[in-house]
Amino acid sequence: MTWLLIALIAQIILGTSVVFDKLLLKRGFVDPWVYTFWFGLLGMFSFLLLPFGAAHISLAAIPVALVAGAFFIAAMLCVFLAIRKADVAGMLALVGALSPIATLTIGSVLEQQFLGFGDLVAFGILIFGGFLFFITEKKELRVTVFLLALGGALCFGISNVLTKVTFEESNFLAGFFWPRMGGVIFALALLLIPRIRRRIFALSETASMANRGWYFANRVYGSLGSFMVSGAIFLAHPALVDATQSMRHAVIFLAGWFLLKERAAGLRLIGKMSATACIAVGLIALGLVTYAAALPVDPHRNITWGVTFSDQYSRKLGLDPVRDGISNEAYWQANFNAITDELHPKKMRVIAYWDDIEKDRGMFDFSNLDWQMNRLAEKNIGAIIVVGMKEPRWPECHMPAWTREFPNELETYVLDYMEETVRRYKDNPALMAWQVENEPFLKFGLCAIRPQQAVEREISLVKSLDAMHPVMVTDGGEFGLWRRAIKAGDIFGMTMYRRVYPPSVGKYTGIIDYPFSPSFFRFREKLSRWLTGEYEKPFIVIELQAEPWGEVEIPLLSYEKQIKIFSPDYFRETIQYAKDTDFDEYYLWGAEWWYYAKEKQGDSRYWDIAKSIF
Repeated sequence: MTWLLIALIAQIILGTSVVFDKLLLKRGFVDPWVYTFWFGLLGMFSFLLLPFGAAHISLAAIPVALVAGAFFIAAMLCVFLAIRKADVAGMLALVGALSPIATLTIGSVLEQQFLGFGDLVAFGILIFGGFLFFITEKKELRVTVFLLALGGALCFGISNVLTKVTFEESNFLAGFFWPRMGGVIFALALLLIPRIRRRIFALSETASMANRGWYFANRVYGSLGSFMVSGAIFLAHPALVDATQSMRHAVIFLAGWFLLKERAAGLRLIGKMSATACIAVGLIALGLVTYAAALPVDPHRNITWGVTFSDQYSRKLGLDPVRDGISNEAYWQANFNAITDELHPKKMRVIAYWDDIEKDRGMFDFSNLDWQMNRLAEKNIGAIIVVGMKEPRWPECHMPAWTREFPNELETYVLDYMEETVRRYKDNPALMAWQVENEPFLKFGLCAIRPQQAVEREISLVKSLDAMHPVMVTDGGEFGLWRRAIKAGDIFGMTMYRRVYPPSVGKYTGIIDYPFSPSFFRFREKLSRWLTGEYEKPFIVIELQAEPWGEVEIPLLSYEKQIKIFSPDYFRETIQYAKDTDFDEYYLWGAEWWYYAKEKQGDSRYWDIAKSIF
């Protein structure tokens, strides 16, 4: 958060300094060219930094630093010329809106400096606030003034990016000192133009001592702001630092009102107040994103890796029983055994599929789940059993076909099946926890959102039958609201996906990458714990994407398309991404697919990566 605090203080200083500049220009102290000359020449005071190591920089970086400083003074010349011809608040707002865009664009092209999604949202809000300030001005924008503003913005953009490059090649003091020298050279170069040289000497001689004193005092004051901006650029992305200059507009608006008597009324006043509010929202958003990015990650924490296993899904991926001489039943069991015997996960989530267990009303067949739980107990692998109407894997709802004949009794029948399941496995040595429903409050799949009262009834039933094991409730990590799921269970589980095919809009967007960084999850956890008061409740990633998600189910996708969507390198990146979210327990989603890739496609890369994880 340090850079943001520094940047905001700097913008307050620079905003009030600009108002003082406007006062001096109105008094006719000097014209903008003379003003710029002295502005650049005062950079010579940076020589005071030399004893502290300001000269330590590589030879290759010196020209970059000098150019950065020259472009900064050129930008200030454009600003001084513009505010002499137009309202100070309007011109600074226009330059302040265009300059960060220029910085971001130039930085992206020259240095591949990109913003994360959260930063980009906050950046956009701040820029919008700047434009809103500008369009509320009552004066007509002349072409000359607009070109000056645009030129200033481009020069600021180049200067900001090159200054960041300089900082990357030097220490902070050197990165501050050498661009100032570039500004001094630019100012001295103005003396080579006879017309400008005459104006500098003539107006400097006629200026009153009082005005000179105020000018130099304001330059010292403004230099403090510039120094702090450099410090912020040293610490953060230059486009974000530049975007904080929107803060200046509010300062200039208030200072201009009281000092320059630049009054606003009616719609114009409403516009300025709205722009100020917009900038405040942008700064708060930027602060939250910056705070989230600064949340610490413990690289040495003990991480537990588990998997989810779906026997239904494994059957879908199973070998052709005619071609391969093996039944799908034997295939999914071989899949399960390979996971436990070769990968050695610490924990596994298994699913009590209602449509498998109670194919006929009142007739329960637990043979598949019995087999899985017995194997887990033998291998000393902890188990989470999912029970309910809404369970993992498409189509998400797994009610037996016969329940369609009894829609009004559905809630009663699901409780009957859950009771049978809980009674059967509550004393199984492998059991660690129950998961009641899967993302019950999230609209996904061919399922309605489960009513909260229904979920509460199911949880109460499970707890009444088994007081020894905790109950987990899950929600979508990216778009779920979390609060109800957190409050409902003893453990909160979330999904974590990065590359998806959105069912509702996928035909328009295709496969997309979610723009969320690991800090998004770190921040959501902190915020959710604060909002719910659940500071000790376990938060786990119950579904970490480790398989492709395409426009159709995996068995219907070509294998080439599958590995294009989710390559081995992307698998490794996803694991690192997950580690950076700072949770302690992750259940990978896709173990059946790794086995399918190895056994059916002859591609063991995913299986080998999983081995290294566990």
